[in-house]
Amino acid sequence: MDKDRIAGSAKDIAGKAEDAAGDVVADARLQAAGRAREAAGTVQNLYGQAKDAARDATDAAVNYAKDTYKNAYENSGDTLRDGSQAVSKKVRDNPLGALMIAGGIGFALALLMTRQPRRPPPQRWRYYG
Repeated sequence: MDKDRIAGSAKDIAGKAEDAAGDVVADARLQAAGRAREAAGTVQNLYGQAKDAARDATDAAVNYAKDTYKNAYENSGDTLRDGSQAVSKKVRDNPLGALMIAGGIGFALALLMTRQPRRPPPQRWRYYG
């Protein structure tokens, strides 16, 4: 529980008591002061509740992220194993297609990794006359 909630509840109770005392004594100023203190206590209590809610939401998000990361890390080996098994099954089922795909990937990588030879700059004729 947040300290603002505790202080707000205390102000709220004190304001209600002050308002009741103003009713008994028939003092309008005392009643107004009691109502003002009660309103301030209510606002402070609501502020404390909002802080608690924000803290709880943050904690829940952090815990969710930790759990998700932990599960993803633990299951990554299974996912990799399942993927490699699926690829090996496809290669066994269609070896020619797998060979064509591997050749195409190799050709594309070769094109990407080689660069065109530099051309010498064009000759410009200069007139020295």
